[in-house]
Amino acid sequence: MSVKTREQTIQEKALDVNLDTKFYGTFAEIGAGQEVARQFFQAGRASQTIALTISAYDMTYSDLIYGKEKSGRYVCLPRLGKMLEREYTKLLERLASTRKDTAFFSFADTVATSSEGSKKTCHGWMGVRFQLEPDGTFNEIKLHVRMLDRLRLQQQETLSKLGVNLLHSCFYKTKNQNEFLDGLFDQIKTGSVAVDVVYFVGDAFKKFNENFFNLMLVEKKWSQACLIDAEGKVQNPQDYLWGKSLLIQRGFFEPVTNTHLDIFSRGLEHFKKEFSLKAGEIMGLFEFTIDNRAKGTRITTEQAFNRVEMISKLEIPVLVTQFTLFYQLKEFIRNSTKKPLGIVIGATHLDKLFDESFYFDLSGGLLEGMGKLLGRFTRLYIYPHKTSEICLLTKSFFPKPNVKNIYRHFIDNNMIQDIAGCDDLLEFIHSEQVNKLIKKKDKSWKKLVPEKIHKLIEKQL
Repeated sequence: MSVKTREQTIQEKALDVNLDTKFYGTFAEIGAGQEVARQFFQAGRASQTIALTISAYDMTYSDLIYGKEKSGRYVCLPRLGKMLEREYTKLLERLASTRKDTAFFSFADTVATSSEGSKKTCHGWMGVRFQLEPDGTFNEIKLHVRMLDRLRLQQQETLSKLGVNLLHSCFYKTKNQNEFLDGLFDQIKTGSVAVDVVYFVGDAFKKFNENFFNLMLVEKKWSQACLIDAEGKVQNPQDYLWGKSLLIQRGFFEPVTNTHLDIFSRGLEHFKKEFSLKAGEIMGLFEFTIDNRAKGTRITTEQAFNRVEMISKLEIPVLVTQFTLFYQLKEFIRNSTKKPLGIVIGATHLDKLFDESFYFDLSGGLLEGMGKLLGRFTRLYIYPHKTSEICLLTKSFFPKPNVKNIYRHFIDNNMIQDIAGCDDLLEFIHSEQVNKLIKKKDKSWKKLVPEKIHKLIEKQL
């Protein structure tokens, strides 16, 4: 079957699938109605595509069909997995022997909607298990999505579009991950949806790199953040960070230096002592933004991927975000945990942090931005910037007169703290110093970065 090259409407995409007699399957949708199946019914010829639709709203019925979750949650990855497994298995058991020329699929989603004014967020898990050829092995894609529109009807409409796009891309656009991603968001407006994670299984996606694909979502502004764990595997941030006390080191990491690791170690120790936490209660991670307003630069997916690969070699989780400002990072984290949060940075960042020009998009300016960032359970930890000439700490930073009282307020209330003294530290090693040595082919750079990443840096040169 040929696929149209122009940008198609959602109805045209649904009709594409309906007219293709090769694909036949089921839809199981919990929480937001049969929004995706509805698009296929409205497109016409749905009897050629849909064997069954099911929507189990009542929790008792849902548990009878799919079993109870240990967590008690209904909108979660294990629930989606059970839905796909059951519906796909039943489909093959009932029809595979009589439909030899059919490639089967099962689509499922489990979604919690929200209305305007509600504190709850509209989010859900969506996935497809499918064959590309009759009697073929199955492939699978699962994704976590947050609907960002305020009105429930808008959320449901966006959800339905995403579902159609997902099926269409699975059937016709698996040869190229860029094409697949673009097809996934056809006819969906930027800012209406955030996809936190996408997981792939099967030969249909053998040309896809899961980490790279999820980082592309961030670069193209379809995801606010991508989280790669200490083992180098992509994770859903909300689930991975849920209920944890977090120490986040914000930096550029281009490349990671020995100073970065010292900052991380001292930050964790300081954080643990201040909030009387045990080591097992804390998760530490690196974070960097692809949109660096301070430098006026925006990095590509390839550059982000290289940094993630390097940080993963050090077995440190890393969060790659769109957030230009610190308070945006804090607000994102608060979707997952209300526990203590520490953000650690080098002292040279204070100048930018208290630069009013970075807060032009807030009606309350710098005061509002800092108020959103710091609070009872949020701290900003400062690592001194020591060179042969100076040592910059919180006490030696002098903001402009019109913001000095704001700065003093956070210092006096211990929301901004030094985590070391100048006498305790060696000279600060900045990434730019390492890069200058590398360009000069001066091998002394190896003394400035962790040994675990030497070979990777040389490979990336």
